[in-house]
Amino acid sequence: MKILCLNGINLNMFGKRDPAQYGTITLAEIDAQVKKLGTELGAEVECFQTNFEGAMAEKIHQAHADKVDAVMINAGAWTHYSYGIRDALAILKCPIIEVHMSNIHAREEFRHQSVIAEIAKGQIAGFGVDSYLLGLRAAVSAVRAAV
Repeated sequence: MKILCLNGINLNMFGKRDPAQYGTITLAEIDAQVKKLGTELGAEVECFQTNFEGAMAEKIHQAHADKVDAVMINAGAWTHYSYGIRDALAILKCPIIEVHMSNIHAREEFRHQSVIAEIAKGQIAGFGVDSYLLGLRAAVSAVRAAV
């Protein structure tokens, strides 16, 4: 089972950016925990981060070509306005799990809207790194349920 974990704009700054919202864990540490749990669950997890919207769309297109089994995405700020990322994700035939470190519904009004939510299997937000781990469990469960 192949799962792609996508991280969008500014998420490479985890550990440095707004520790009150995101804690002090780095993206590399999150990726390591996700990959370790993936191994335990029988999934191969590839992690990818970019600050360039076109690069994210290209990675999603490649996921379609590679027929990944599920995609987990924290699109960062793109969550709230990137119809380009949303349309790329809509091409996928596999489950999409949306994750966020902070509770986007308890923050500024503009963060309450997700253009991805409508096409996602589900959304997990507000649990810090556990949002990723819960998201991975949800992705694996969705793939197994589809078989």
